[in-house]
Formats: sequence, C-alpha cells, structure tokens
Amino acid sequence: MKNLFKAVDERLKLSELYEKYLSGYMVPENLNFWYSMGAVCLTFFLIQIVTGILLLMYYIPSVEKAFESVTFITNEVTFGWLIRRVHAVAANIFVLALFFHMLSTLIMGSYKKPREIHWITGCLLFALVLVECLSGYLLPWSQLSYWATSVATSFPGAFPFIGEWLVYLIRGGEKITQFTLGRFFSIHVSFIPFTIFVLIAIHIFVMRRTGISYPPGTDETKVKKIPFFPHFALKDLKIIYLFLALTLFIVFFFPQLVIPHDALIPADPLSTPEHIKPEWYFLANYQFLKLIPNEFLGIFLQILIALLIFLIPFIDRNPERRIWKRPLFFGAVVFGIAFYILLTIWGYLS
Repeated sequence: MKNLFKAVDERLKLSELYEKYLSGYMVPENLNFWYSMGAVCLTFFLIQIVTGILLLMYYIPSVEKAFESVTFITNEVTFGWLIRRVHAVAANIFVLALFFHMLSTLIMGSYKKPREIHWITGCLLFALVLVECLSGYLLPWSQLSYWATSVATSFPGAFPFIGEWLVYLIRGGEKITQFTLGRFFSIHVSFIPFTIFVLIAIHIFVMRRTGISYPPGTDETKVKKIPFFPHFALKDLKIIYLFLALTLFIVFFFPQLVIPHDALIPADPLSTPEHIKPEWYFLANYQFLKLIPNEFLGIFLQILIALLIFLIPFIDRNPERRIWKRPLFFGAVVFGIAFYILLTIWGYLS
C-alpha cells in the first residue's frame, strides 16, 4: 500500500498539494465559531446532492405519478423515509447556516476591501439556494406544494406590463400543470445545483487568494497562526457535528416541522386548503407583502432592500470593521434583524 501511494505521489505530486492547500495553509488562531459556517454550508450542500441523487432513482416527474413515487420512496424503499426526511430537513438547516454565515460576515465587516467578491458570490449563493428550495417544494405534488407554489408564482404578476408574461414564463402556462413540474424539476436537479457548485468554487478560490479575515479589533501582527489542517479543520468538524445532530434530532423526533399534514395529501387543484403558508425563511417576505396595500410596491421595496444588501461593500467604504465603533450601522443591523424576526413570527401566527 505504501509503495502504491509512493508511486501515485511521484506522478501526481499529491503530497505537494496536501502541504500547499491543507497542512501548509496557515490561518489565525483566534478564529471563532462563526468562521466555521462556510464549512457547515458546504457540508449540507453535499448532503443535498447525495440524498437528491438517491431520491432521483425512484422519483417520477409526472403530475400523475409524482406523489405516488414519493409515497413509494417513503413507504417501500429501504431507508427511503430516512433519505427523504434528511433531504427535507437538511435543506432547511442549509438555509439556516447560510443565514448565520451572511449575518456574521455582515456584523464582522468581512465584506470590506479586499473581500467584496466574497460578499457578492455569497449573496448570489444565498439567492440561488432559496430558488432551489422553492423549485424543490413543488416536486412531491402534494396539496401543500401545489398551493404554496401557486401563491409564490403569482407574485411576479404584480409587475406592470410584463407581469402576466413572467407568470406564464415561470409556470409554462396560466396554471400549475405538468409544464410547471417539468420546469421546476429540470432546474432543481441540474441548472441550479451546477451553478451553486461553480459559485462555491469561485467563493473558495477568492477566499484562498485574499486569506481569511481576522476577527474585528485583532492586531494581526500579534496573532499566532495555525495550519488549516488538522487544527482548524477539527474546529470546523465540531460545528458541523453540532448542525448534523440538530438535523437528526428533527428527522427522528419532529419530521412534521418540514413535512406537515398537507404535504401527505395528493395535490387537488379544485380544493384550496385554508392555511397555506410558505416555509419559515419566506414568512417575513410573505407578511411584508400582506402589510403593504399595493402588491407591486411590496415586491419593489423588497427588491430594493435586497439590492442595498447586495451592494453594501460598495456603499459602506469605512475601513473600520468593529461594529461597536459604527453606531449607525450597528443600529441599522439590529433594527433589520429585529424587524425580520418580528415579521417571521407574525407571518407564522397570522
């Protein structure tokens, strides 16, 4: 075995790659919990890929057979119920980890020069993951997925002049049909995962080129550095295990949080459920639209807020990263987080 590895190493220079990108890559010793969020996100993206491939072996993207195939996976396929639950729960944990990753980057000012591209690729990744979740929501063809998608895809109709065309483009027709399912299935299993993979590669590449940012207020000349592998990789593993434990806890004890009763009933376009609501990460947007009397104005304001967040590295040019030294920014962040949580709770209870 040793001779085989030596022969392969002589040809591929694997030990050089290991030293250059792992054991020889030095990071600050004082990196905290929040710096492991990127590794958590990457882990849950891989979980989604693996469980998604396993589900694809039995899933049939047809309005007549989609719900039946999902039921077959859950009840007949060996460990099918576990794979489906892990896929559904891990998608939510993935979004949660992305929220934490973006929030910690914002609070620690890690988007500032020279790391603007980190923030841009991170925002694009976040948006794509939300679209990936939305497109996957329809695939089980249940009452919940059908009507939630029907509501979500109706919002672009509020745009003047092009609204109806946008809805038709997204649905492939005026209503949710086989064409909608085909489109959502196609982008869910191919275009979006591939684009996310490319963006993750770019995100990691630019991070390695600029280096990991130090925690705010750190004197960089006095901080000791440690090898990324195994020292910091072990720190990442601890946080990854924590999120995996949370995932399995929900999978085994509270699966109804992500697969509620309406998700177990086949879609019926003639029967509208009473209380269809979006997933928790869309509840704030949902409640915001309910508060604004004009639907187009509500969507426009949300796009404007998203655009301001996207462009924040170019708006906030102050090199100071310590948030307690930036009272205006600190106040805006606290207000934004509190408002988002309030809308989410309000949307859930209303």
